Amino acid sequence: MFRSKKTNAPLPAPTGTGPAVSLSKVPPGLVSLTKTAAVSLEKSGLTGQRAAVYLVLDHSGSMYPYYEDGSVQRLAEQALGLSANLDDDGIVPIVYFGSDAEAPDPIDLDGYAGVIDRTHAAVFWGSTDYAAAMRAVIADYQAGLQSTPALVIFQTDGVPDSKADAADVLREASLLPIFWAFVGFGQSISFLEKLDDLRGRRVDNASFFHAADPHSVTDAELYDGITHEYAAWLAAASGAGIVR
Repeated sequence: MFRSKKTNAPLPAPTGTGPAVSLSKVPPGLVSLTKTAAVSLEKSGLTGQRAAVYLVLDHSGSMYPYYEDGSVQRLAEQALGLSANLDDDGIVPIVYFGSDAEAPDPIDLDGYAGVIDRTHAAVFWGSTDYAAAMRAVIADYQAGLQSTPALVIFQTDGVPDSKADAADVLREASLLPIFWAFVGFGQSISFLEKLDDLRGRRVDNASFFHAADPHSVTDAELYDGITHEYAAWLAAASGAGIVR
């Protein structure tokens, strides 16, 4: 479920005319996701827009069941389906975080099968440091000298180690062309709702989608929750000169 945010500001002119990656280059197992993401983007007026898609994954101890049952792998595939529409390199950097954040680990369309089992096995289970993960994304984005905004799918199932640090980083990041799409697994969502409504930001740079049981959430529901609010941010950030 997601809460609608509206803006009267216009979206920036799209830099493309359709999906960033041709469907002929998308692996068969991701074609349906790519098409579903395209429909959500079209409904929000985002067809032809370009963005770098990141995936941030909670690797705290309470997340273990979601790794075991395939929920995290499914989210990675959903992120790749969205990225195929927005970013022509077809790559999604994954940032695992627990007590600290790991360096971004790029995954691509061709290597999606079993990517979570392959990559998370070497990551320690830890606590839940949102701020460290957000800073890791910001550093990677800025180091890459990106010409497009970033859309960050930020998944977690719990409250952060420091609520104040997480809120401070989100406020600071409101001056950057980065949008944070928080996706909450399970029931510990109250702080994510507060981040969604956080005051003191230049523009509203975050959304919240509640996937209490990830297996009961359809691909379309997830994409609609992310793309609708991303569109509102993109228009507002463009009007504020944050996105050019």
